[in-house]
Amino acid sequence: MKTVKRAALVIVLFAIVIIGGSSIVITRENEYSLIRQFGRIDHVISEAGISFKVPFVQSVDKLPKQTLLYDLSPSDVITSDKKTMICDSYILWRITDPLKFAQTLNSSITNAESRLDAIVYNSTKNVISSTSQDDVISGRNGALSKAVIDNIGTSLDQYGIELLAFETKKLDLPSDNKAAVYERMISERDNIAATYTAEGSSEAQIIRNSTDMEVTVMLSEADKEAEILIAEGEAEYMRILSEAYADESRQDFYSFVRSLDALKISMQGGNKTVILSPDSPIAQIFYGN
Repeated sequence: MKTVKRAALVIVLFAIVIIGGSSIVITRENEYSLIRQFGRIDHVISEAGISFKVPFVQSVDKLPKQTLLYDLSPSDVITSDKKTMICDSYILWRITDPLKFAQTLNSSITNAESRLDAIVYNSTKNVISSTSQDDVISGRNGALSKAVIDNIGTSLDQYGIELLAFETKKLDLPSDNKAAVYERMISERDNIAATYTAEGSSEAQIIRNSTDMEVTVMLSEADKEAEILIAEGEAEYMRILSEAYADESRQDFYSFVRSLDALKISMQGGNKTVILSPDSPIAQIFYGN
């Protein structure tokens, strides 16, 4: 009897452990817990911690709560100017509504990635097909990514998914026409640079001509002012001389000085001898006549 009681106790304890273990639900920080009852979702546990479910009646599914990365396959896209390009990209996404996710995608990450692949590819194709090749290449700094996300809009809300980022790893030309396109782009950039250079040279020449004209006018005005000042100075000089020698007593002295100046000028060169006739005006001054 004791052996039977012990065996029964062990069985009961074992059953309690099994039932207790199957009723405990541990939800981590990076996951959702979906409690199903008879295959249908009864409720969702979003907060981390320990909770309970009805054993053997309810089951639990787990869904990731963290940001997920999906790498899209490289694909060909055609620009608005009918140029083919190769787009290799990836997306960052997460589950925001686990109930919708489970109901529409059967709680399958694979199903979600397949749906994301189709939606993101179609959006990328639509955006690039309405954009020229040059704008696509220059838009790799973030403009293209924003345009793709804006084009997707809220279409992923029905699946309980949020698209966090779309980034291109490679957006390039097919190898068979890459060189020709690059040459054309370089030629176009050279033409633009030449236009800017010609416009700059024209503006510089206009500025130089205007400056030269201003300088010429300023020099002309300066020469005019200088001539006026010289003429005024000479007039003042003559007026002073006229006043100084207006007296008859000073006229003789003035004549004497002027005669010396004339004599000095005539004695240029190595010959310092001057021969004057007695009736010469200069000789008259020296003789005192």
